[in-house]
Amino acid sequence: MATNSILLEKTLQFAARIVKLNQYLIKQKHETVISKQIVRSGTSIGANANEAIYGVSKADFIAKLQISLKETAETEYWLRLLVMSEYITEAEGDSLINDCLEIKRILVATLNTAKQNNK
Repeated sequence: MATNSILLEKTLQFAARIVKLNQYLIKQKHETVISKQIVRSGTSIGANANEAIYGVSKADFIAKLQISLKETAETEYWLRLLVMSEYITEAEGDSLINDCLEIKRILVATLNTAKQNNK
């Protein structure tokens, strides 16, 4: 459960950063297409992780975390695209991508443990 608490805290903090990024992209860069995509995927990571904690079974827990992992991959893609298209600086992108990758590592470790314990 300690990993879940760390995961939930990190995903919530990351979601807050993504919401701020979304506001910046809309207000400062007048970008609305990618900003909508990244706010959906970036906030969905934590929402699904939080929902997993209350899953009705171990299989439900794993399925929700698997969705979080997929959303993490999508968010990483949008962040890389924002850097490549110069909507955000490389330093800004690297900071967000590093947080995203850290969450991905936690999700993978949690999923591997859950799957081992489910056998």
